[in-house]
Amino acid sequence: FVDFFAALIFLCAIATALLVGICFHEFSHAFAADRLWDRLPRRMGRLTLNPLRHLDPAGTMLMVLVGFGWGKPVPVNPNNPKNPKAALAITAAAGPLSNFVVAALAGLAIRLEAVPYISPFNEAAFLFLSRGGWTLEEYVGLYLSTVTLFSVLLGVFNLLPIAPLDGFKVAVGLLPAVLSRPFARLERYGMLILLGGLFLLPLLTAGRLSLFLIMEPVIKALISLFAGVDQEVFT
Repeated sequence: FVDFFAALIFLCAIATALLVGICFHEFSHAFAADRLWDRLPRRMGRLTLNPLRHLDPAGTMLMVLVGFGWGKPVPVNPNNPKNPKAALAITAAAGPLSNFVVAALAGLAIRLEAVPYISPFNEAAFLFLSRGGWTLEEYVGLYLSTVTLFSVLLGVFNLLPIAPLDGFKVAVGLLPAVLSRPFARLERYGMLILLGGLFLLPLLTAGRLSLFLIMEPVIKALISLFAGVDQEVFT
């Protein structure tokens, strides 16, 4: 017997985390730039929470089809603020930090023990697909757990110092000039490095190593911080 309602809640939670995460993420980039006197995002209509201003057609389609997507990058003028390097780091970091805000809000009820934490990546918890009789608290717990987990995953993934992810610009902005200039030249190879980490690294190590396994300790620590639980993330 499959609890289709639980499965539907799980899918809705992923959609919530991705849609809210991407739109709030891009808005936060625009908001941070605007606070730093860069008016380009405001002029381009990106200083809004309207999803239509932030969703990319191709990224949205892939998000629906495979559960992974992206939004339209927020245009910024890095030469406008008084300290361009600091502004670059702050504006780039604002996006991932917004994902952590969403995770903290979604995880609050779990931290307060109002609902249980039910991770869809946990092998035991994944039995929600093969049993019925769930309580309302378990359904809500599954929804909030999934939103929390995917929001943290989005934030940590985007902080990786690999172009075109936000973490690359954060690193360029924080590193001293003698290091940031040569590091910035790696941007042209960023997509190759990212794809290699996502697909080639697991292949070469027979699945023993991947970007997600590298991120797992950080994700686990943030889940513990936001939801007050200590569980393995992908097992």
